[in-house]
Amino acid sequence: MERMTDVPESQANDYDSFAEAYSAENENNLLNAYYERPAMLALAGDVAGRRILDAGCGSGPLSAALRDRGAVVTGIDASAGMLTLARRRLGDDADLHLADLRDRLPFADGAFDDVVASLVLHYLEDWGPTLAELRRVLRPGGRLIASVDHPFGAYTVQDPRPNYFATTSYSLDWTFNGQSVPMRFWRKPFHAMTDAFTTAGFRLSAISEPQPDPAARELFPDDFHDLSTKTCFIFFVVEVPPTATGSDD
Repeated sequence: MERMTDVPESQANDYDSFAEAYSAENENNLLNAYYERPAMLALAGDVAGRRILDAGCGSGPLSAALRDRGAVVTGIDASAGMLTLARRRLGDDADLHLADLRDRLPFADGAFDDVVASLVLHYLEDWGPTLAELRRVLRPGGRLIASVDHPFGAYTVQDPRPNYFATTSYSLDWTFNGQSVPMRFWRKPFHAMTDAFTTAGFRLSAISEPQPDPAARELFPDDFHDLSTKTCFIFFVVEVPPTATGSDD
């Protein structure tokens, strides 16, 4: 159960403190296993042989799925605890790095064909520096595939309603096995999201509001209808223009 709370930013989003519990919940639940990950994989399409950076890889379920489809995957995450779980899943030879998306990434320009950013950008107040770095490490014609909290859903989570057009933070308590964990997010209006991508030099290719996997109807009969009729996440595919040579073009 999630509830609103006021949490100092220094105390929020410490994934190391609940990595095991979060990973177990994420593995087979409705939102992640039957909605968000299938949508990301569908948008990625045929990834055989493609060099993909999983930005915010967590314990590695999306990395594993991409690798199973033939991609050459590199993962980064700001949580050492999550990376330990990812290495357990992916093997000791997995290309995993401890890195914060707010910092310069330890990769050369044009190192990747694709970047996947699964439910990570909404932890950032300012997407600009992060998107510039992701664009830098993508080759010309490369893609960024990102999922974030839907702006309308993030707007309606709080009562009374905040200013939709403002970029504001809000906090929720996540509960895993009786452990309550405070988490901080940033809500943005839709135009601020698309503006951030284009300002960073990306070209919008697709915007998606997908349906959950039909298999979830029988597995989660009580929640499937709500998820299939209400906003939750929104998905973007944005591209580096084919003629680009770097982040300064």
